[in-house]
Amino acid sequence: MSERLNRRDFVLKSTLASVPLILTPRVFGANDRIRVACCGVRGQGRTHIAGFQNLPDAEVVALCDIDESVLADRLKEFQSEGWREPKTYTDVRRLLEDRDIDVVSFATPNHWHALGTIWACQAGKDVYVEKPSCHNIWEGRKMVEAARRYNRIVQNGLQIRSSIAIQAAVDFLQSGGLGEVYMAKGLCYKWRDTIGRTPDEPVPPGVHYDLWLGPAPQRPFSRNRFHYNWHWHWDYGNGDIGNQGVHQFDIARWGLGMDQHPAKVSSMGEHVMFDDDQETPNVQHAMFEYLPEQTGKRTKTLLQFEVRHWITNHEGGIGEGADNTVGVIFYGSEGYLVVDSYDSWRSYLGRKQEPGPSARIGGDHYRNFLDAVRSRDVSVLHCDIEEGHKSAVLCHLANISYRLGRSLRFDPATERFVGDEEADAMLSRRYREPFVVPDKV
Repeated sequence: MSERLNRRDFVLKSTLASVPLILTPRVFGANDRIRVACCGVRGQGRTHIAGFQNLPDAEVVALCDIDESVLADRLKEFQSEGWREPKTYTDVRRLLEDRDIDVVSFATPNHWHALGTIWACQAGKDVYVEKPSCHNIWEGRKMVEAARRYNRIVQNGLQIRSSIAIQAAVDFLQSGGLGEVYMAKGLCYKWRDTIGRTPDEPVPPGVHYDLWLGPAPQRPFSRNRFHYNWHWHWDYGNGDIGNQGVHQFDIARWGLGMDQHPAKVSSMGEHVMFDDDQETPNVQHAMFEYLPEQTGKRTKTLLQFEVRHWITNHEGGIGEGADNTVGVIFYGSEGYLVVDSYDSWRSYLGRKQEPGPSARIGGDHYRNFLDAVRSRDVSVLHCDIEEGHKSAVLCHLANISYRLGRSLRFDPATERFVGDEEADAMLSRRYREPFVVPDKV
């Protein structure tokens, strides 16, 4: 057998066997467009396409999805918009061989986020990856290691970080606007109906199901474990605390100024009301403790989180007149502050809770990402992969505590539980060959 490998074979072998593939980052001229490939383009992936196509210095040149009908729908949209027709792929490994692609965005199910990002870094691509950054804690750390080793720009899709208003809210909190801030509460009250039950069935035509499963265990196809409803199954998703809640976790952690992981977590809940295929809880409460030695404060700092799925009240005025109540409330010695959307906040000060400073201004997370890609400066990013990992850890800690049914102590430095082998076993998963997240990236 020849010892020489063509590029196609080399990239495939390197991504599957963790052979380093070091490529010199492309230097962009002032008039160069950044060439983007979007992977997973049914739901949030459509937002990725629009986000990049709306920027004058970027172009979506390739699409990847395991469902050929979804690819066909996106191509029709490209035609109707008058955009240049992109290349299409069903296998991300083939896409990563294309040297004409600079950036890859991932809006795939959660269980593909880590492997796709690591492979893309190894193939010399910069990455925009959706939230939560990872499906479990261990692989999130591997994503950070890959970004650093291959000198890649990796942005996590926690787009609230780019909101000018929320940046101002964080400045207000951390400059003492509420006095001593002792707790943040994240709210994820989203109107979620039953998903019912669907049987196992033959794989629909045009669906590349083995690729969709990727790192997850082999099992028959069922529509309730496929488009969108994969969120409610542990093999692929992380429930609503990881789906919607990670945004609010990120705001809470950011506003509290917590760069470390919490030292203790306790979570409980249940899947109530509905007899259906959902595995994850639709009512969940979680409490996290940051110790004084972590924060430099006299007392512990608390982070509380709550998921509800049906009829509920609105807290702090969040969601008034709507079905959903999604946001974050910060509590301090001088008042409280409400982040009630992706681009607005309000404060209430003193015992009379009189209105204080507020703002409503958005931002552009895709623009921020491309600015970092052009400058090759990770510090430009509003949500580098390490920030995304830290916020995702909160979701995973809550789910592990919930699934084990007990409180857990966590070592922020080692990212392992304290004296708890059963909990440590849930930091990662068994990966299905050849879709294995490598220990050495």
